[in-house]
Amino acid sequence: MTDKKIVRVAVIDMNNQFPNQGLRGILGVLSTFEKNHGLTLQASVFDLRAKHELPGTDFDIYISSGGPGSPFDGEGEEWERVFFRLLDELDDYNNLNPVKKHVFLICHSFQMACRKYNVGLVTKRKSNSFGIFPVTLTEKGEQDLLYAGLKNPFYAVDSRDWQVIDNSDEPSSVSTATVLAIEKERPHIDLERCMMSVRFSPHMVGTQFHPEADPVRMKAYLTEKEKKEAIITVHGEEKYQDMMDSLENPEHIYLTQTHILPNFLAAAISGL
Repeated sequence: MTDKKIVRVAVIDMNNQFPNQGLRGILGVLSTFEKNHGLTLQASVFDLRAKHELPGTDFDIYISSGGPGSPFDGEGEEWERVFFRLLDELDDYNNLNPVKKHVFLICHSFQMACRKYNVGLVTKRKSNSFGIFPVTLTEKGEQDLLYAGLKNPFYAVDSRDWQVIDNSDEPSSVSTATVLAIEKERPHIDLERCMMSVRFSPHMVGTQFHPEADPVRMKAYLTEKEKKEAIITVHGEEKYQDMMDSLENPEHIYLTQTHILPNFLAAAISGL
């Protein structure tokens, strides 16, 4: 894929030290990708929210994770200011250099980027979204290499209290922003379908859902007695069983995990 044998990847941890499966999933995708392609992906993890750790602009690829809480939690905080400054610096770098730095933003990071670039309107949902749901690609999404090999709709893990809805009356600060995917159709609910994926620029893309979710590890996690009881208490037995059934379906999370982030990595590395 490239003559460069060592590719440096910055993984920005937005989990604020809360227990999670996301960071493990990201590192797992990187590990599988390097084995499949004979590369060394040298990953460094930066705990931004808890320890204010942040990478410089000397990495090849950047992946910023999901995390708990509101996407407005960082307003006025130094960690959010330096994160937004890093995105600006990467934008500036890509505008000036032929070899680009690629950025992938997941869930919490995606919502923050939508705020920063004024893409859509970030709002609180009427109720928590938790489960494995179909995601619909837009016409642009069907043409985007990020989603090559996936069906439309495809399935993804969704866990959030916030959403990004259309706000076309307000101008975006990035004219290149393109909506690639939207929420599943819900004809019985009179609510707007939110944005599930946006390409902010040719080299920066994000998803509201979790493309890193590992069906094997997720199933093991959800069968733990304490976690199972907590999900059933909040979401009900039917929702829990629906998730377990979906994890068994090879056409659902497995396809998403083995296509989206690997497609992103392939595109990023091919330009190095």
